[in-house]
Amino acid sequence: MAPKRILRSWNGYVAVCLLLSPIMDSVFAVTHYSVPEEMEEGSVVANLATDLGLDVKSLRQRKMRVDVVGNKKYLDINKDTGELFIAERIDREFLCPLKTATSCFLRLDARIENPVRMFNIEVEITDINDNAPHFRRGTMDLDISESSPVGERFSLNNAADPDLGTNSVQNYHLSASDHFTIEIQTGRDGTKFADLVLQKALDREQQAVHNLILTAVDGGVPTRTGTASIIVRVLDVNDNAPSFDKDKYAVEVMENSPIGSLVIKLNATDLDEGSNSDVTYSYSLYTSEKTQETFHLNPTSGEITVKGMLNYEDFRIYDMEVIATDKGVSALSGQIKLKIIVEDINDNHPQLSIKSFQSPVSENIKLDTVIAVVSVSDKDSGDNGLVDLHIPDNMPFKLRESSDNYYELVVSEPLDREKVPEYDITFTVTDRGSPPLSDNETMTLELLDVNDNVPQFPQSFYTIRVMENNAPGALLSSLTAFDPDLHENQYLVYFILEKEIANTSMSMLFSINPENGNLYALKTFDYEIEKDFVFHIEARDSGSPPLSSNVSVHIIIVDQNDNAPSIVSPWCERGSVVEEKIPRSTDKGS
Repeated sequence: MAPKRILRSWNGYVAVCLLLSPIMDSVFAVTHYSVPEEMEEGSVVANLATDLGLDVKSLRQRKMRVDVVGNKKYLDINKDTGELFIAERIDREFLCPLKTATSCFLRLDARIENPVRMFNIEVEITDINDNAPHFRRGTMDLDISESSPVGERFSLNNAADPDLGTNSVQNYHLSASDHFTIEIQTGRDGTKFADLVLQKALDREQQAVHNLILTAVDGGVPTRTGTASIIVRVLDVNDNAPSFDKDKYAVEVMENSPIGSLVIKLNATDLDEGSNSDVTYSYSLYTSEKTQETFHLNPTSGEITVKGMLNYEDFRIYDMEVIATDKGVSALSGQIKLKIIVEDINDNHPQLSIKSFQSPVSENIKLDTVIAVVSVSDKDSGDNGLVDLHIPDNMPFKLRESSDNYYELVVSEPLDREKVPEYDITFTVTDRGSPPLSDNETMTLELLDVNDNVPQFPQSFYTIRVMENNAPGALLSSLTAFDPDLHENQYLVYFILEKEIANTSMSMLFSINPENGNLYALKTFDYEIEKDFVFHIEARDSGSPPLSSNVSVHIIIVDQNDNAPSIVSPWCERGSVVEEKIPRSTDKGS
């Protein structure tokens, strides 16, 4: 039986198989080695002379040479030591590009003279995890109907990884989503791919676009990943009926209103889109012919205008029902009831006069403070001369009668300039005639700012990743707070709250621009010495007294491949163990 020796080399084994023929004087030898790809140029594979039983001292004299079958000379022999070494970096995926090739070999011919002997050498190139998964398309666009059933699956592009076995794609992860998840499938050739699965019903009116991230993960150590964006656009279906903001309206119209004058403009809204949201208006069967002859309904705009002559003494109230119908394939509709009241006229409008008006006022003005004094009058007598004054109901003010025909406008609810900076207060005076006449006047009340808002950061916690060996003075991030107050109350100053780590103040490591919140590194960080920092940044406004808030900042130092590895390689030769230093890599780490 031919002798067999195992030589340990690098991270794996270099297997040497010598098959010697006893028939020929010139030795026919087949020698097999196994080495990982991407070994450094100059790395020793094995001592070929020793494995072949040759005298190292005679290699030059016997003109020993090694020829690689192919175009590139990946390996060569040191004629002084007999060592077979890497002459050019070997990329297994370039050498054997087919994924179906489970083994990848380099075949060499070794030749010596005096006498001539030929040796066949096979070097198996084993795979390492030197390639990250990648998607052929960085963005996948999906159009999914909002009526799609839960559980429906959608095919996604798979990620490719030229590495083999566990170093290829092994799993996929999807970013957090309430509506979608993924299921991992395995093809006949072992390829992993993911299906997008709908796990919660979609509603375009709530969310029209879903942005997801799909991550492919290989099984190498350490693992490598690749990502692709998934943009899901939700297609509309006609699942919303048109609706009015009220179920019914009551509208008054003067009996002397000219033909064509606007009575009311109805507005129905439909949350769908496209033709599913286009609305047309029509009278229902419950609307009398007389009403339809008196008032015109525009089917497109929803405007109701006077069509025939009005006469309070003949007909005072018109009841109608209006239907709003969308243009979907399966049309949906909504309705509203409308009462049009014809009012008699009188010939004098009431009048109002603003006697005093205080503006601007501070937003923290006390409740019940008088803002304005208004007087009202009407030259008519009886019910037509009795007047009422009012302001819009949705305002933080109320009217208080102080004496005959005099009213005070007072603050009835707390004011907040950041929510409403000013109020257009419309005073409306209406008489009690039939029909009533009215007049109005609008005054603008401006609010002055007080420092009543604390600066707010968009986030309560910031995580900032900084690559080690950074340049001093490098911008790390911009931490900007917002203060809705005005002027000096919104001018912010940023500080680093002092904290010592190993007797080192944070202000010696980082600085922040007090005006814009830009955070800078003051030194170069070394991942092998310091891996992270946690401190707080305060934003303080310039009000009196000033208000402030702070945010936590977590600086994570990210490692670079800036240290050469040192591997102890037991070398099975005469029972000795030799430690080898691997030359520092200037290419990608693996």
